[in-house]
Amino acid sequence: MELTAGQYTLIYNAFSFAIAAMGAATLFLWLNRSSVAPQYRAAVTISGLVTAIAFYHYWRIFGSWREAYEVKDGVLTATGVAFNDAYRYVDWLLTVPLLLIELILVMRLPHGETGKKAIRLGFLAALMVILGYPGEVSSASSTRWMWWVASMIPFLIILWELASGLKASIANQPAGVRSLVDKARVLTIISWCFYPLVFIFPMIGFTGGTATTLVQVGYTIADLVAKAVFGILIYMIAVRKSEAEGWGVSSGEMAMAGAAD
Repeated sequence: MELTAGQYTLIYNAFSFAIAAMGAATLFLWLNRSSVAPQYRAAVTISGLVTAIAFYHYWRIFGSWREAYEVKDGVLTATGVAFNDAYRYVDWLLTVPLLLIELILVMRLPHGETGKKAIRLGFLAALMVILGYPGEVSSASSTRWMWWVASMIPFLIILWELASGLKASIANQPAGVRSLVDKARVLTIISWCFYPLVFIFPMIGFTGGTATTLVQVGYTIADLVAKAVFGILIYMIAVRKSEAEGWGVSSGEMAMAGAAD
């Protein structure tokens, strides 16, 4: 048994925390969607959908982890039931394209541009996840490297689009939200870069329980940032843009604001 009781508990607690965080984020986003203008509610709703899907899959991951091992008197033993890590990739196949779509929607780009970017980036995100899965489940380092390289192709295209394509659109955002939109874009880039790094831990010298712990805890941290934290940031952008566009402000207040200007 290469995994220690301490490592098992650390991963167990990480999964438990992720369930609580994703559930709390979902409730917050859905209960507060009415506090933003109608044109931004789709982005907030999708943000909540992302964390809801993640909540469900982390619940399944947590259950599978508990079934795979047993700790008794401080000793960890395998039950013989295989840990099902495929739940992660099913989750990513659904949530990763949605993460990009919610960012595009909250930016409220021109109608034609919104649809084209959403379809293109959503397809690339799904392709990236699909190409990564065969490498994740393989124990052969050469196979893992091959599929890692393959999945990095759509990954790098997405990063380029986030770094350059969407950056150019930030100048068209209201002045009060440009900084938040840019932070959301940068947060997406940084959090997404963590995934391919975690993927290669078993291929660069980490083995046994150490590799398992780094991969499971690393992916969990990346998910929390990319989904729960990012979702709250999307909500904040929606609130700021709603305020900048005068939503929820009475005509008298708008007249007073105009007179003050």
